[in-house]
Amino acid sequence: MTPYESKPWLAHYAAGHAATIDPQYGDALSLFRAAVARAPERSALLYFDGALTYAELDAQSDALACAWRERGIARGERVAIYLQNVPQFVIALVAAWKLGAIAVPVNPMNRARELRVLLADSGARLLVCHGTLHDEVVRPLLAEEDARVANGEIAASARVHPQVMTTSALDYQQRHDERLFAGMDRARETQPRDDAEDFRTVIDAYRGQTPPAIDLHSDDVAMLVYTSGTTGVPKGAMNTHGNVAFNAQVYRDWVGLREGAPLLGVAPLFHITGLVGHVGAAFICAAPLVLAFRFEPGVLLDAIAEHKPEFTIGAITVFIALMNHPRATREHFASLRRIYSGGAPIPPSVIEAFRSRFGHYIHNGYGLTETNSPTHVVPVGSEAPVDAASGTLAIGVPAFNVESYIGDDAGQPLPAGEVGEIISRGPMIVPGYWNKPQESAKAIVDGYFRTGDVGFMDAQGWFYLVDRKKDMINAGGYKVWPREVEDVLYTHPAVREAAVVGVPDSYRGETVKAVVSLKPGANVTPDELAAYCKERMAAYKYPRIVTIIDELPKTVTGKILRRELRG
Repeated sequence: MTPYESKPWLAHYAAGHAATIDPQYGDALSLFRAAVARAPERSALLYFDGALTYAELDAQSDALACAWRERGIARGERVAIYLQNVPQFVIALVAAWKLGAIAVPVNPMNRARELRVLLADSGARLLVCHGTLHDEVVRPLLAEEDARVANGEIAASARVHPQVMTTSALDYQQRHDERLFAGMDRARETQPRDDAEDFRTVIDAYRGQTPPAIDLHSDDVAMLVYTSGTTGVPKGAMNTHGNVAFNAQVYRDWVGLREGAPLLGVAPLFHITGLVGHVGAAFICAAPLVLAFRFEPGVLLDAIAEHKPEFTIGAITVFIALMNHPRATREHFASLRRIYSGGAPIPPSVIEAFRSRFGHYIHNGYGLTETNSPTHVVPVGSEAPVDAASGTLAIGVPAFNVESYIGDDAGQPLPAGEVGEIISRGPMIVPGYWNKPQESAKAIVDGYFRTGDVGFMDAQGWFYLVDRKKDMINAGGYKVWPREVEDVLYTHPAVREAAVVGVPDSYRGETVKAVVSLKPGANVTPDELAAYCKERMAAYKYPRIVTIIDELPKTVTGKILRRELRG
């Protein structure tokens, strides 16, 4: 018998928790419909001074679904949601589900090149975005696509050209915060665009209409959430309705979330933590979800003080920023009963510093896009141990219904204490990647997902994450594939060779470092190269550190030695 078959982690479960739970809902939409049925007048979304009840969220998503149905969005079609943490994101998500359509969350920091890849791969027929993103990114992208067709560079059938609907971050509120919305004029932000439809105008036009009822199944895809995984090529994880509904229940039952108690949305909604740990968890508890556009520590402190949430989960960088804010006090966190963190390694010293200042222990958790958020979590009432040899904080123990072990390169179980790949199976694991059967078969074998993360399990059943299997960089919870940054650097006329690595960072866990050599006679500064990348990719991807050297270290076969560049 392997050390995993006896499930030693069950000894750490909270009192009353069994090894398995029965799924209460078969699909994500059922979570929402049940909340509407039992608490229609309760706030579903709190956004600055604006509030949307569950009944109103139901009505507005009905109207939007009817509009989309008339525009050809049917079961299985993809709808891209290119928004910050605003009510419109949740309205669009629910509207897609009401049609049996598949939501495609898109990071609003993505620029044209990145957006095009996701739109092309998903085949999204409709895109919802901020008006500012439409003007700065979407309109130029679509114009470029039309020009490429006209010039014969691509076939018309290969053109990315979804229907576009725009909205404003200033909608659904009256009192906007200048720390986030400085310089934004409501009239300009909400003005109609002749090449896109307006979100609220469309909803108003279809208000009162109800889409035909649809029968969703647990294996229907609810979302395509893109991840670079371990290949560097963006892959759409097929997050099913059953996946989302089950892990929303894990959040509620494991953490002990209370019916109707507000949740604070600090994670971005395009991220799996925001989608399941915020939206899904709020729906299953018929609870208000507090949104604040994007992360700004002072704004979040005000939101906590005003709305008094009881639970939140986010990257540890969020809590470091809040802890270091000069206005943060113990009173700000008085309403919170549970705080969890995942998405990036947590230094034990940060846990202790936060508890010392605010009186709250931050519980660790671990999961990926492909696992619909957590597979391993620290039980409420327990504290994660720290490995004496490495100083690594445990990520937790396998949650309800999770089978997990540490495997060797062939996927065979290793003894307790030995380092290998974290491999897990359970009802939260996706069936595969969109249109990528080979990648799916490689990552998921007999239902077991090979995470690509390296760790170990101790004799007591605690799991630890110690490294990345490949070269993936985890910058504050965001995954960065080195080759993508290198590809941008290679487009600069002065760059001869480039290599990108992750290096330790006290705030982000890891940060992006680029090492380049220049073409003969070329002249460029590190700051100029960093700025060049920043203009062409999401803000979390561009290199914070750029070093220029004469020659990159290589093997005898000419392969760049990344490991020698991390110092």
